[in-house]
Amino acid sequence: MMYFRDYQIHVFDCDGVVLNSNKIKTEAFYQAALPYGETAARRLVEYHTSNGGMSRYKKFAHFLDEIVPVAAPGRTGPSFESLLKRYADGAREGLMTCEVAPGLQQLRDQAPNAKWLIVSAGDQDELREIFAVRGLADLFDGGIYGSPRTKIEILEHALGDGPFKRSGLLIGDSKYDYEAAMFAGLDFVFLSDWTEVNGWQEWADENSISVRKALKELLFDPV
Repeated sequence: MMYFRDYQIHVFDCDGVVLNSNKIKTEAFYQAALPYGETAARRLVEYHTSNGGMSRYKKFAHFLDEIVPVAAPGRTGPSFESLLKRYADGAREGLMTCEVAPGLQQLRDQAPNAKWLIVSAGDQDELREIFAVRGLADLFDGGIYGSPRTKIEILEHALGDGPFKRSGLLIGDSKYDYEAAMFAGLDFVFLSDWTEVNGWQEWADENSISVRKALKELLFDPV
């Protein structure tokens, strides 16, 4: 039986794990795509919530290539780069003010010698700025990483074949987080309180995934 403090490395997703920001980003996707019409914007939101852990770059590429031709044929709207900017501008204020997961500092105090990393689908430069401004960056001594690289690519680079892989835990709120953990040989905990994964209970049961409501439960409960 392993506890959070027993691991040598802790890998955290950002949205829905460290920050209560999933709904902020979902609304930002909707508003960014709205010039193409409500139907197209809703379909982007559906694609976004069904593909947690995928970067905005891939989601907007899919939107323009696959959704717009069907949901808004012949309609003009923002370019790929403009969609990215509309999304970033829409999400920024919320990311600067949204709730930080209760228990985060206490978990750090429990595991002062462990290496902590953020591995997110969010834009890497934005993540580093947000975490610095909000006074969270120093908690993550292993680095703060994000898109355009995928989470699997980030983990390959950050962990390599080092000794931390033998005692590592990834904490996420999406199916892709689980896939990335399995690829990297890390244990996995799914946090349910802020997730946007539909039907997560059945999926977690089918895959025998450890589930906790929120980070603070890891202070005392075994993984």
